[in-house]
Amino acid sequence: MKAFSFITADVARYTAEHTTAPDDVLRDLAEETLKAAGDDAEMQISPEQGTLLTMITQISGARNAVEIGTFTGYSSICIARGLPAGGRLTCFDVSAEWTSIARRYWERAGVAGLIELRLGPAAETLREFPVRPEVDLAFIDADKAGYPVYYEAVMSRLAPGGIILVDNTLRHGTVADYTDGEAATMRGFNDLVRADDRVTSTLLPIADGLTLIRKR
Repeated sequence: MKAFSFITADVARYTAEHTTAPDDVLRDLAEETLKAAGDDAEMQISPEQGTLLTMITQISGARNAVEIGTFTGYSSICIARGLPAGGRLTCFDVSAEWTSIARRYWERAGVAGLIELRLGPAAETLREFPVRPEVDLAFIDADKAGYPVYYEAVMSRLAPGGIILVDNTLRHGTVADYTDGEAATMRGFNDLVRADDRVTSTLLPIADGLTLIRKR
C-alpha cells in the first residue's frame, strides 16, 4: 500500500481496509498493469478512488459519462459499473498499447458494450464531441498541463448539476509548498477551479488528491 507524503502508511492501509475492496477483475488488472508498466503503474487510480468513482456515478444518476485519460482501464470500469441500463461512457486516450489492456478487461468486466474509446490527443478528439450540455459526469486523469483545456472542453458540454472529478490535484502534497514545476502547473489548475463561479468544488485528500466539481 503506497502512502503519499501527506498520508502516513498506517493511515493509507487503514483507509484501504475500511473501503469496499476491488473484485478479482480489478485486482487482476492492477497486477497486470504493475507488471507491464512498472513505475508508470502509479498512473492507475487507487482502489479507494475506484470505489468512490462507482458510488458517485450511481449517486448522481449519470447516464452519459466521459473519461479523459484511460490508461489500462481501471477507472473506466469503475465508472461504467455505476451507470444505469442504457448509460454510456466515452473514453479519450492517446495510447493504443495501454488501452488494448483496457479493452480486454472491459470485456471481462462485462462493460464493453457501455464504452466507446476514441484514440488521439484529447484536445483534438474532444472537438468532435457535440457541444451540447449532455454530459452528466466526467473524469479527468491525463497529462497535467492539459487539465485547463480538458476542463473547459468538458464544462461546455456538462449538463447543469453535472459532475467533474479530477485526479492528482495534490501532486504528492507538493502543491502546498512548491511554486515551480509540476506543483506550479497543478496550483494553477486548482486556482482556476476555485475561481470559477460556474461551479462548486471540494478537493478531497484521497490518494493523490481528487477534486469533486459540480456545475451550478
